[in-house]
Amino acid sequence: MSKQLPYHCPIDAAMHVIEGKWKVLILWEIRDLPRRFGELRRALPGISEKVLAQQLRELETDGIVHREVHETVPPKVEYTLTEEGRELDAALEPLGAWGRRRMAPPGAAAVA
Repeated sequence: MSKQLPYHCPIDAAMHVIEGKWKVLILWEIRDLPRRFGELRRALPGISEKVLAQQLRELETDGIVHREVHETVPPKVEYTLTEEGRELDAALEPLGAWGRRRMAPPGAAAVA
């Protein structure tokens, strides 16, 4: 887990874990199945390898992402959500539903 910071409220504590441009997008990409670094890189156009590695390390440190190294040649590394990561994903579901409604064209019935 990351070190305890002086949070002002519970939302502040949650936002500290997912702050930045890429973390929520990374979580979206690994929510249903394990993903390799290269797969994540291709799925997130515009992210640099350095930033992706940094964001994955931070998510791993915060207990949200699990990094598994398979002893193969060449080495294979996969990223999955931890139990806490799945809880975070469930907590983000209402935000995703809200976003889907915002993305719907005006006057269209949005799918929840």
